[in-house]
Amino acid sequence: MRLLSTRGHDGGVVGLTSSLDRWLVGRSARVRPTPADRVLKALSTSADKSRLWIALGAVLFVAGDRSTRRGAVRGLLALSIASGVANGVAKPLFPRRRPPDESVPFVRRLVTPPVSSSFPSGHSASAAAFTTGLALESPMAAAAVAPVAAAVGYSRVHIGVHWPSDVVAGALFGGAVALVTRRWWAVRDDGPATLGPVEHVDPLPGGAGLLLIGNPHAGSGGGDALAALRDRLPVAEVLELGGDEDVEARAGELLRGDDIAALGVVGGDGTVSAVAEFAVRHRLPLAVFAGGTLNHFARDAGVEDAEVTLAGLESGEAVRVDVAEVCFDDAERRVFVNTASLGGYPDFVRVRERWERRIGKWPAAGMAMVRVLFRAQPLHVTIDGARAALWMLFVGNGTYHPADQIPMSRPELHGGTLDVRYLRADVPFSRLRLVFATFTGTLEYSPTYRHRRVSRVDVRLAEQPVSLATDGEVDHRGKDFRFTSGPSALMLLKGASDTARRGLR
Repeated sequence: MRLLSTRGHDGGVVGLTSSLDRWLVGRSARVRPTPADRVLKALSTSADKSRLWIALGAVLFVAGDRSTRRGAVRGLLALSIASGVANGVAKPLFPRRRPPDESVPFVRRLVTPPVSSSFPSGHSASAAAFTTGLALESPMAAAAVAPVAAAVGYSRVHIGVHWPSDVVAGALFGGAVALVTRRWWAVRDDGPATLGPVEHVDPLPGGAGLLLIGNPHAGSGGGDALAALRDRLPVAEVLELGGDEDVEARAGELLRGDDIAALGVVGGDGTVSAVAEFAVRHRLPLAVFAGGTLNHFARDAGVEDAEVTLAGLESGEAVRVDVAEVCFDDAERRVFVNTASLGGYPDFVRVRERWERRIGKWPAAGMAMVRVLFRAQPLHVTIDGARAALWMLFVGNGTYHPADQIPMSRPELHGGTLDVRYLRADVPFSRLRLVFATFTGTLEYSPTYRHRRVSRVDVRLAEQPVSLATDGEVDHRGKDFRFTSGPSALMLLKGASDTARRGLR
């Protein structure tokens, strides 16, 4: 097998590249010795076998915020792919001699230089893959890491183990691998969803006229959040969930009076959903204070920061948002603010949420998908008159993104839309095809996946009743389900962003 030449007489692009490589290496070799030589040599060695990036990813994951943790996971995943392909596939396919030992001063050389192909640089591919993956989720963290990645790339030339074109090719490849991960792991938009029209109600200073329902056992901070709000809203009526008192009966009694002008809720998505049902039924504005673990609704609605809701109470500013409702067996009704699901989806959500905060939503969702699919039993149903067998059914309140992958974010919370997705079990080898499509980003082309955006969907089971999960709570069973959207049915207290940033003093 012929080695890629580094001599100029090859002509064309290869010859020009080789000439430029030799000229750049010569320029680098003529740089006078400095303490930087030792630093660059140590930096290059620390990146062997991606040790530097694995350690840095672990630090970012432990110490970073939500987006930085996602970026660390994405970066390490991109790195593993880029390093494996660059070192295991590209190097054997494109053999090239490394620069001769005498191309750089003795003080820079490694004691044991590598003997594999020079092209491409695996170190550069790993550095670029990790940094680009991190940048997709957390640009600020990536800006801090990028100089280190660039230094690692240059260090390979400085110590004489790579030609500059090896480093450039490796960096381009690593960056491309990281960018391709978006095809099967969408970048989450952490910005709030687009909401409905702005309205104004009577201000509620200090919580006057507010019935605040709190769940001190929600997530890891429900009790702390409720205690803090008691101080900020001293005249609010407070009801705590979880005691001996019948909260629903007590809330109903208070709402029959004339003193309650708005409802408030402290807790996770399940608690928010339950209190939102009260608010819709009694046509009262709702003040949401995030107190759960993930707080999907509060994050999507832009009220995850308590100051935003407190500003709305002080100013009387509110926005309209959609809710969804499910009627089952033509008897009971349930309002939900995020999602409802049948089949294996409740188990999928439980497994995903168990791992989501540790490794990011998409990796957790992928693991959950595999686990649930190979344990689930198909549901034989009729959807809007059409018979089908399903592994799971997802109904989202609002528009979820992306449409052709596992839903990651919700860009719209108004417009009267239900986001309906289901996985078909009546397609040959459906389990394997779903797993393949999920991990290759081809879900939109798979016959096992269906996605619709509608305002209503009817689902009837052919067999025994099954459990219905709404906003993470699995507490209903039925055979006939009618899901409908409630456009602008909920008035959400939410202050202007500039007011919220200043905070209440």
